[in-house]
Amino acid sequence: MLDKKSLPDRHSGIKMNLMKNLILSIMCFGVLIACKHDHPHAPDGSHISADGGDGHSGHDHGDEHSHDTHDHNGHSHDDGHDHSGHEHDAHDHEGHSHSDQSSSHNALSAQEKSEGWTLLFDGQKINEWTGYKSGISSKWTVSDGTIYFNPKADGAEGDILTKKEYEDFELVLDWKISNCGNSGIFWNVVQDERFDRTYQSAPEMQILDNKCHPDAKIQKHKAGDLYDLIETSSMTVKPAMEWNSIRIVSKDSHYQFYQNGVKVVEFTMHDENWDKMIADSKFKQWPGFGEAKRGHLALQDHDDEVWFRNIKIREI
Repeated sequence: MLDKKSLPDRHSGIKMNLMKNLILSIMCFGVLIACKHDHPHAPDGSHISADGGDGHSGHDHGDEHSHDTHDHNGHSHDDGHDHSGHEHDAHDHEGHSHSDQSSSHNALSAQEKSEGWTLLFDGQKINEWTGYKSGISSKWTVSDGTIYFNPKADGAEGDILTKKEYEDFELVLDWKISNCGNSGIFWNVVQDERFDRTYQSAPEMQILDNKCHPDAKIQKHKAGDLYDLIETSSMTVKPAMEWNSIRIVSKDSHYQFYQNGVKVVEFTMHDENWDKMIADSKFKQWPGFGEAKRGHLALQDHDDEVWFRNIKIREI
């Protein structure tokens, strides 16, 4: 049973607790109002960021997804997205830029000079060459650092040959043939009254577009062959309008052909087997073919566009 005297004190305690709870509620509500309205508002009621933007940069979720930092690990289009340094200025295929290539053509390195190599074409003039029994046809010109044969140009036909004669030598050059084109490289060319053309006295390393020239269907007439005598052991030629590099080595009548770094033909001249090969070929109709041990080098006019560059020789 309650003591009536204690009731007033009890009611006073209850009132005090209610007052405390009310004060705390008012204070919390005030804090909430302050937190809710600490973002300034635009006239239309939208939030205005602290930096004056449209409100999105203010709500950046810890700055992890802001437009300033969301650049895919640094690959920004402005200065980071350069594919690890492969910008246009540096993307030159391992340093072989067009300017570097052109400057290296028709030139001798210090090592080549020390080994006795000489240029047969300097990229500017055809001073080391002449026509067969005549001057050089105007169809042969210098074009972009190459010796270029243009069959459509005015002038007489004819091969060109070196002014100097060679016997034991190492010859290298690059050639490029037009679509379905044909040409050749000769050595031991003889200029006398017995022969009207270079091919009547001199063997030939064939130049050909193997894809569509009719000669590609004939055995021993493909690019790299000892023309009409020995076919290549390996087909290493590149398509028309691409550069091919060849090397011919002559030493004591023994010959080796290299095409794009691969040895494709090897033979010996002036022996019984050589005479037999000639007797079984188209060259049997020209007495004296393949008999010379020394002569001029020649590049063939076969009425098709052809280009030559990097023509170098050393006598051995």
